[in-house]
Amino acid sequence: MEAQALEHERRLESARGEEALKHAISAAELYMQAAVKAKTHAERSRLKRKCAELIALGERLKANAKAAAAASRPPVPESTRTLTTSEKTILLKASHLHGNVFPPWDSAKAPGSSEDTGATGDAYIDPSPFSLSAEQQAIFAGWKRPAELVPGAQDGLTEVDLEQSMAAVTETDFAQDLATDCSVVASLCAATRHLGPTKDSLLASLIHPFDHNAIRPAVSKNGKYVFRMYFNGTWRRVIIDDRLPASSTNRTLYVVDRRNPKLIWPALIEKAYLKIRGGYDFPGSNSATDLHALTGWIPEQIFLQSHDIELDETWNRIKKAYDDGNAILTLGTGNILPEEELALGLVKEHDYAVLDLKKDGSSRLLLIKNPWVDSLVWTGVGSSATLKTHTLGSTSANGSNQFWMAFEDVLQHFDSLYVNWNPALFAHRQDHHFKWEMPDKTEELVFTHNPQYSVLSPSRSPVWVLLSRHWQDGELDILRERRASRDRPDPSLANVSKQLGFMALALYATSPAGTRVPLPDETRRLRQGPYVDSPNTLLRYNPTPGIPQTLVVAQSDLPLPSYTFTLSFFSSEPLTISPAPEPFPYSTTLRSAWTRRTAGGSATHPTYLTNPQWSFTLATPSPISLVLSTDTRDLPVHVAVLFSSPASSTSSTSNGRSAAKRAAYVSGRDVVASSAEYQRGFASAATATARPLDRGTYTVVASTYEPGQTGRFTLRVSAAVTLSLVPVLPDAAGMLRTTVPQTPPPPRRDGSHSHSQSHAHSRRLRARVGLERLTRLSALATTTTTPSTSSVAFASASASPPASAAMVMAVRVALELGTGPHRTVLAVSREGEFADASMGLRTGEVDVEPQFVRERGGLWVVLEQIGGGGGAGSDSRLPLQGQQQQPGVQVEVLSDAVVHLGAWENADED
Repeated sequence: MEAQALEHERRLESARGEEALKHAISAAELYMQAAVKAKTHAERSRLKRKCAELIALGERLKANAKAAAAASRPPVPESTRTLTTSEKTILLKASHLHGNVFPPWDSAKAPGSSEDTGATGDAYIDPSPFSLSAEQQAIFAGWKRPAELVPGAQDGLTEVDLEQSMAAVTETDFAQDLATDCSVVASLCAATRHLGPTKDSLLASLIHPFDHNAIRPAVSKNGKYVFRMYFNGTWRRVIIDDRLPASSTNRTLYVVDRRNPKLIWPALIEKAYLKIRGGYDFPGSNSATDLHALTGWIPEQIFLQSHDIELDETWNRIKKAYDDGNAILTLGTGNILPEEELALGLVKEHDYAVLDLKKDGSSRLLLIKNPWVDSLVWTGVGSSATLKTHTLGSTSANGSNQFWMAFEDVLQHFDSLYVNWNPALFAHRQDHHFKWEMPDKTEELVFTHNPQYSVLSPSRSPVWVLLSRHWQDGELDILRERRASRDRPDPSLANVSKQLGFMALALYATSPAGTRVPLPDETRRLRQGPYVDSPNTLLRYNPTPGIPQTLVVAQSDLPLPSYTFTLSFFSSEPLTISPAPEPFPYSTTLRSAWTRRTAGGSATHPTYLTNPQWSFTLATPSPISLVLSTDTRDLPVHVAVLFSSPASSTSSTSNGRSAAKRAAYVSGRDVVASSAEYQRGFASAATATARPLDRGTYTVVASTYEPGQTGRFTLRVSAAVTLSLVPVLPDAAGMLRTTVPQTPPPPRRDGSHSHSQSHAHSRRLRARVGLERLTRLSALATTTTTPSTSSVAFASASASPPASAAMVMAVRVALELGTGPHRTVLAVSREGEFADASMGLRTGEVDVEPQFVRERGGLWVVLEQIGGGGGAGSDSRLPLQGQQQQPGVQVEVLSDAVVHLGAWENADED
């Protein structure tokens, strides 16, 4: 028999393809038969070893046939960009995770060194603790090495046993049991054809020591293994020992190969990965994230329930990439109801491996595998599986929990398709690492603090951008805390993972090109990726050649105070990438709030003047940009910039107060910049760069839609020149208030009118203002209420107008020099327009000398009223029961020095 086996080996040397595979299988079978009949232990061991070698060779030949299309892959691109000192610091700090240190991989260090291979020294013990869940702990039987775990190895492992622990005898069939890492096992199942004994095997760069001649992992003499995994921005070293968690039952705590029960390298990969994710009580992930760490291949999550998904385009894209060996595919279900699980044979919130794709006539089919040891499988139309459960070691056709499923059914019953793309599809790669301190809650809805990059491409060739959030201990703490809360209304994995927040990438066209984007703007957005609760998200787009575009990193509800990230750009042409600059070189930011006293509402409300207001002065013409953002998503807000005074005006008074007018209303001719009508959460306003604001002083007003709508906000103002925001204080802040002391006579009821105003009641009153020195002053008129005739009396007197008519009143107030036709108006409210004074009408401020007043016939505060029925002056009496309130007017003079006010007198003759 051995002679026959040698003849097959001789023919094998010159054979190719299927013929070579047949000779390898025949020789292996003959050596196995010879080993059974061997008379000595040494002879039996030698023949078994030859058998194992030929079986391994057969597996390599089989894998080579499957991966023929991938046999000539181009090299994987590496980022050659020189890192800044801060970026190097970020990567070093990100090495610390879960009490361990995972340093960046030193490519200059030979991975075959004695430190890596574990070729010498005592048996290595990894001091790192590996946590277990309560369910796992209940059956945990200690950490044991492979010699204690391999079936039938109680008397020690033979050389053949050692070989079989690293080389599969037959086709692999990985399965998950009590471990909570379905995504990891699904990843290993889906990546099997890239982990096999081929010259392009990803195992060669993943695990050390490695036998490059046999193309399989080598057995470490002292049990120490070093893995090269990609996470937290770079390739890193992960060191473990070969001890695995043993079980006191027939359940297993690590991944097993049901067809090759002695194979341990999958369990070693699993252990290394779980070390960087926190332990065997791993709360869960998704396969794309896991495969990104294991292989470095670019992860993409395709949301199958999205209305935007294009069925044919998606199938064609993944089918070609899969056939070319450039894509690894996995699937994830959503939160399926228990009755649906049984009916469909699918498990909720579970990851599945895709093992093959094919077209059968007009049908597009996926071969899908459930990585669980015992589980239901798809029972729908076209399924090739049954509802049988399976045990370890099963090699039946259905024992691997595989089933064919139509692509249309996949779209209906799975939530996500995960694709990991071979980075060798691209010629160029550029990595950027950054730290992001989470903004104040009032700025979460805008982009004022978001990382942004200017990206310039010389061609339209596709650009892929991968955003990777670095793992940190705080996230694992959140997952474990939320997962352990059994009293939560929805403790599902999907709900728990959302506690880590969401992130996305968006691409914008800006002016100037490549500058920062202040806030989400659909009119300028070119591409928007989905918000995902995964640590990775991919944006694919075709750039506009020669024009910089702005890439924005967006987030929602990220719970920790700061994060570090890596942006990886993949392209066919070299890209020019830099942090996006601000469109204006200067900006100022302030935080404030609308309170019960300052939430005045929109300009349609008389309380508008109580809104928070600021002034700024431009020394030279400049465009400006304003961003107003709140901590309440549903709060409708608005920001406006109003002209206050020209450049020739004094910007401040002698006591340092702002000279800007407090806006009591919005006049179209005064508005120089305004946001769109009340938007929820944030608003922006800007002037065109080509039409800058003139020199002068301006007032900024931030408002909510309705009075009394409160909330915190942040206001950011940017310009081409330096500026500062000065609060516009409420009326009379820091000034003396003097009220006209005497109640004026009631208005005439003879139907006469003033200034061509045809109202039933009108009058013009004045009161003298006495000064002692140079004084800055203004006048303020405010509507008050006084008791009037009861509504019942009006109803019974046919000659009397209804109460609503009696309530209508418009006024204006002015400061005048002199009387009669030669008087001079120094200041007037609302530019001379009559208006409602319920929240006050104020003139502008003027500086007046006592001598000038004497020469010009005296200084007067003048009140004009149209409509209404009450008198001017304050009346603090409460209305009698059954009486309604009639409007009156109170007039005050606001000044920075003492003034003396005379009594009201009639001024209609003026």
